[in-house]
Amino acid sequence: MSFLEDEKDTDIEVVFWNASRDDGFKSAFIENGHIPDIMVLSEPKKRSFDKIKEKYPQYYFYKSNAEIEIFSKTPLHIEEEKSSKYSSTIVKFRSAGIQFYAVDMQGSFDVPKAWEFKFAYDIIENRNNTIIVGDFNAPYESVFLSNLEKNYTHFFSKKGNGFRETWPWNFPLLSIDHIWVSKDLTIVNSAKIATRDSDHSMIKTVIRK
Repeated sequence: MSFLEDEKDTDIEVVFWNASRDDGFKSAFIENGHIPDIMVLSEPKKRSFDKIKEKYPQYYFYKSNAEIEIFSKTPLHIEEEKSSKYSSTIVKFRSAGIQFYAVDMQGSFDVPKAWEFKFAYDIIENRNNTIIVGDFNAPYESVFLSNLEKNYTHFFSKKGNGFRETWPWNFPLLSIDHIWVSKDLTIVNSAKIATRDSDHSMIKTVIRK
């Protein structure tokens, strides 16, 4: 899949990947083809974090208390990290002049999604200059994502090409990994990268302020 529009040097590439515990930033950079401006991983390989920080001392990294790791080419300002009692986690941070929320939502069938989405929406307050990325364990069509649809644009529905589903290794095929962009930001291009290194596809979008 190729990007559809010409990109500018000032555009911001944002990447999310549920690495499924087998891979970390090293594999993610390879899968993406280059180092993006911002990358968020959930469930990454635990052993690789310190080594990748040592390899790229000019960049910025953050490891959450749960299973979220963040990379940025520009300074990271971590504003808040919260986890529900059922282990859903949200990290609120700023980078590249944009507000971000990184989400790793509990996927257990024993935990009602209504509880975890209430936890998320109590934290996600911003409506402008904001990008929300993560594994919501809920497909694009889910009623629990209706609040996001009111205020944000889904990266792939706006600029993607092909199938939206990001969890293609079982049935039903589901689009459970998301990037939501506030309507005041421009989505230039979006893509999905299928990989055998995880049961989740990597997703990315290029944003213009």
